[in-house]
Amino acid sequence: MGVMRIAVTGATGFVGQRLVEKLAMAGHEVRVLTRNLAKAQRKFPTAQFPQVTAIACDPKRSEDWGSAIAGCHGVVNLAGEPIAEKRWNDAQKQEILASRIQTTEQVVRAIAQADPKPTVLVSASAIGFYGTSETENFDEESAAGHDFLADVCRQWEAAAQPVTASGTRLVILRIGIVLGNGGAVAKMLPAFRAFAGGPIGTGQQWFSWIYREDLVSLIFESLGVQALGDPAESGGANPPMSGVYNATSPNPVRMKTMTEVMGTVMGRPSWLPVPGFALEMLLGEGAKVVLEGQRVLPKRTQDSGFEYAYADLAAALKDFL
Repeated sequence: MGVMRIAVTGATGFVGQRLVEKLAMAGHEVRVLTRNLAKAQRKFPTAQFPQVTAIACDPKRSEDWGSAIAGCHGVVNLAGEPIAEKRWNDAQKQEILASRIQTTEQVVRAIAQADPKPTVLVSASAIGFYGTSETENFDEESAAGHDFLADVCRQWEAAAQPVTASGTRLVILRIGIVLGNGGAVAKMLPAFRAFAGGPIGTGQQWFSWIYREDLVSLIFESLGVQALGDPAESGGANPPMSGVYNATSPNPVRMKTMTEVMGTVMGRPSWLPVPGFALEMLLGEGAKVVLEGQRVLPKRTQDSGFEYAYADLAAALKDFL
């Protein structure tokens, strides 16, 4: 398939921004569906991104979504309140849930009403679906956990499922910790640059990660979209993806190993741990996201034929550090 028109929610976020950039670089048309029109226009100025159109869409107003999604070949749904940037209280937990469910429901409703309909919806979820463990291995067939984030992910995925009744192919990506020039690692860099880096908490928690460039490539593969300069290998080389896939590297590591590799790449020591109670003071219950982890393996993702460019942690860190 040649030029495609793709609608993207969460486009101004860490992953969404890079996705839009690479879609535009490949010559595809992008509709950015956003609550903050001014922010989106700053991120994607027309002079630099003539293929990108920002459209104001309020998750609480269904009338905004139909015309925005009409005529699109595919939709990528990445919207959601960040989970580890504010202290969790009842209001913040409700925002974490509602920001995901409301947008997903609006996207599904708009696809059902569209004529013609998008052929595919790629909807984000997270590896928090599995709960946390220092001993278990999880793949796409593993059961859901029983904590707050597992419940959020269950509801998030359930909100996307009705789109299949419209005949639209659904791909759900359970995304791990995304590495790149920004995101979670950016918060750790100042300490390492000051020779004060180290593991967070015990260091024994699993760190299931994916490099942002690989995640964007996986989204391209999920959409069936051709990448820039690689038409023979993208948008149809593998059978169409459908269902749930873990968006993680096949090589998860423990937190202690992650910080050791990061220190080596940066030429800095990784000897000073961040005590768990310090993070709990900052994030409350939300500290669990960082202090506890899960070893997640992308079995279906690899079985689909997707090839990682950065399956090795050191290679990923070297690429952007």
